[in-house]
Amino acid sequence: MNIVFMGSPDFAIPSLEVIHNSSHTIKAVVSNVDKRRGRGSETAPTPVKAKALELGLPVIEVEDLKSDEFAKQLEVIQADLFVVVAFRILPKHVLEIPKIGSVNLHASLLPKYRGAAPIHWAVMNGEERTGCTIFFLDEKVDTGKIILQKELSIGDNETTGEVYSRLMKQGSEVLLDAINKIAENSYSTLEQDDTVASPAPKIFREDCHIDFNQPAKKVHDKIRGLSPFPTAWAYLDGNKFNIYRSRLGPYANIGPGELLVREQKLLAGCSDGTVELLEIQLPGKKRMDTETFLQGNSLEGTLQ
Repeated sequence: MNIVFMGSPDFAIPSLEVIHNSSHTIKAVVSNVDKRRGRGSETAPTPVKAKALELGLPVIEVEDLKSDEFAKQLEVIQADLFVVVAFRILPKHVLEIPKIGSVNLHASLLPKYRGAAPIHWAVMNGEERTGCTIFFLDEKVDTGKIILQKELSIGDNETTGEVYSRLMKQGSEVLLDAINKIAENSYSTLEQDDTVASPAPKIFREDCHIDFNQPAKKVHDKIRGLSPFPTAWAYLDGNKFNIYRSRLGPYANIGPGELLVREQKLLAGCSDGTVELLEIQLPGKKRMDTETFLQGNSLEGTLQ
C-alpha cells in the first residue's frame, strides 16, 4: 500500500522504521514544524522529521491541519492509508482523503485511557496491565473501530518511562501486523464500548503534586507514573523537591510527609505506612539516587 505517515515525537520512530522496511511504501511523512528545543535560539526538527530525512523520505511540515493547502498536498499523493502515531487530532475532511481510511496507534487498551497521556494514567492508577490498540480514526478522540490490540504487563515498580519504551517497540510491531491485514483485506473490526471508557487527559504541573496523606501504594504509583516526566514533586521547607523513583517502604512511626533516614534509606510517611524515596532532586541540584546523596548528606523535615 501507499502510506502517508504522521507523527512527531520519538514514540513514533519505531513505527516509521518498521513500515519503511516493509513491503509498503511511505509516500510522505507529516510532522510538526521545526521549533526551538532547549535554551538556544536555533530551531530543530521533530524526532520523526529528523528520522524521515535520514531515511530519505519526503516530509510535509504542517502547522494548520485545517488549511486547504495541507489537504491539497495530501490529495495529490493518492494514498491508500494514513498511519497516525502520536500526532494531533485530524479534521474530518483530512481523515477521508485516503482510499481505505486512517489508522492510529494508541498506547492503551481502548476504550480505557482515551486521551493524551494513556501510559501516565495507567501507571499512576496502579494498573497491572496496559497495551496498545490499532484502530480506525473517526471525528471523536480515540473512539474508532478497533482492528488489533495487544496486552503488556506493568511491573510493581516500573515507571512510565520504562513502560513507554516497551510500548513504543510493541506498538510498532502490532501496527505493521494491522497494516498487513488491511492490505490483505483479512481484518475485522470491533466497536468500542463507551460505557467502560476512561479518560487520560494531559497532565499539568498541579497534577504532579504528591499528597502524602494518601496510602503508600497510591503515593508510590503516582511517583512512578510521573517519572521521568513531568515528575512528581512536593514542597520541602517551601522549596520544590522532585521525586523520580520510589518503592513501598517498611513501617515507621512517622506522620504523612515526614522524612526519616534509616539504615541509609530515605523514608517518607504516608497515611498507612511509608514509601522509600530512591531517586530525588533538591532545588538547584542534579537528579541523583538517594543512596549516593545520603553518603555525604542528611535530610529531614516534612514534605507537603
